[in-house]
Amino acid sequence: MPYICPICSAPLTLSDKSWACVQRHQFDCAKEGYVNLLPVQKKKTKDPGDNKDMMIARREFLSRGFYQPLSDQVNLLAAQYHPNAETLLDIGCGEGYYSHRLFETIQQSSGEQCKLYGLDISKSAIRSAAKRYPELQFCVASVFEMPFADKSIDLAIRIYAPSKVEELQRVMKPGSTLITVSPGPMHHFALKQKIYSQPRLHPQDSLMLEGFNYLAHESLTYQLTLTQANDIEHFLNMTPYAWKLSDMQKRQIIEQGLECEIDFKIEIHQREQSSVD
Repeated sequence: MPYICPICSAPLTLSDKSWACVQRHQFDCAKEGYVNLLPVQKKKTKDPGDNKDMMIARREFLSRGFYQPLSDQVNLLAAQYHPNAETLLDIGCGEGYYSHRLFETIQQSSGEQCKLYGLDISKSAIRSAAKRYPELQFCVASVFEMPFADKSIDLAIRIYAPSKVEELQRVMKPGSTLITVSPGPMHHFALKQKIYSQPRLHPQDSLMLEGFNYLAHESLTYQLTLTQANDIEHFLNMTPYAWKLSDMQKRQIIEQGLECEIDFKIEIHQREQSSVD
């Protein structure tokens, strides 16, 4: 198991639904199956990460397939660049939508058993993920102090989540693959026009990570059309835009329907083979 103790960094072993290290730091599994590896002393707020309402909105929106083209493309690239990965990681996995679909793709492409670990700082999101996808391994933890052993991950995806390059260097095996997704220049531009008097394009700079070779990048663009009130509400509530729109603006968008640009930037990175970071 690649879990390490978030307090002393010693390896964790599982015994009777509890993870523990040689220093006797112990972390019990929740009834849903996940483990909380975010010590109280390392929390900056009482309940960090996305709240329950944002998690539910994102889960409902994703389940309707509006971002399935992104999931499909990420999975296609994962199977192309690292089809035989044994240990997978979804950094900032949320409620597990992308995690589960990636796991199924790699399991099918390799024909062998693989393990996928999903990490997120939101307990609400991880609880939902663990209930929905019990075959995957989920933990509550910080992306800036990931509770995984050095050089333990073959393939990782990071969709919109932040991270710390030193942690990516540490947990990724030499030759492993990292796929990152960030907003392309025109992402949600029509919605931004409703909020800002002078909306700005997202930056187009390539994400260069020290200790990783930059292999390739792709753009995925399409038009998102939402006509159902529930879909629009879920879309708005899962994004930071919900805080910037007035109640009147939200009502107008729901009444009129919403069309906006989807523009994803997908980048593929490979951990350097001879790394001495």
